[in-house]
Amino acid sequence: MARNRNIETELHDARSRLVSSALRLFAEKGFEAATTREICEAAGANISAIRYYFGDKAGLYRAAFTEPLGDAPCHSDLQAYSSLPLAEALGRLFREFLEPLKKGEEFQLVMKLHFREMIEPTGAWQQEIDAEIKPQHEALVALLKAHLRLRDVDVDVHRLAFAIIGMAVHFYVGQDVVSAISPPVLTGPNAIDVLAERLAGYAVSMIEGEARRRAQEAGCEI
Repeated sequence: MARNRNIETELHDARSRLVSSALRLFAEKGFEAATTREICEAAGANISAIRYYFGDKAGLYRAAFTEPLGDAPCHSDLQAYSSLPLAEALGRLFREFLEPLKKGEEFQLVMKLHFREMIEPTGAWQQEIDAEIKPQHEALVALLKAHLRLRDVDVDVHRLAFAIIGMAVHFYVGQDVVSAISPPVLTGPNAIDVLAERLAGYAVSMIEGEARRRAQEAGCEI
């Protein structure tokens, strides 16, 4: 049993090293320029390990693109929060969404790879949109629809959902700007947890404002 656990650990470590090396090289060079040989050399792995763990270079790229951030940001199970009070549901959403900001250099490489994917698309970003981002947007829209007590979803619900999550997205794409202007906002895990709490509060205010706007418009139409 102990021998089997050691083998499993070694296999997991070898796979993790490949993903880590691939992330760095794909982020620096792009999918086409980064070779499987140099990735394996950096990981201390045999070239056949890529086929064993990932099938091919494209499979390794998808792993490097999606796995380093773990279960966040797009994997937050917002549907599981639907029974919670609005502020608590949003608090959990933002905490999970912002958790990767605590990963330091690894997070920077992930963002670099994601930016490169937008310029040199391989299809990985579209897969991420279809599999993760779109379902979570739809879950947030459903939460807003229920809270606003709407019969149907209209374009303003989508606008509100994009605006709410956009607050958190800014701290991903604009991390360098935020750090240059006000470093304490993102300095340390505690600061990121406070940021998540604040964003949840801002989001609640936005939703309350949308509810008032709709009520006023409905009153004017009567």
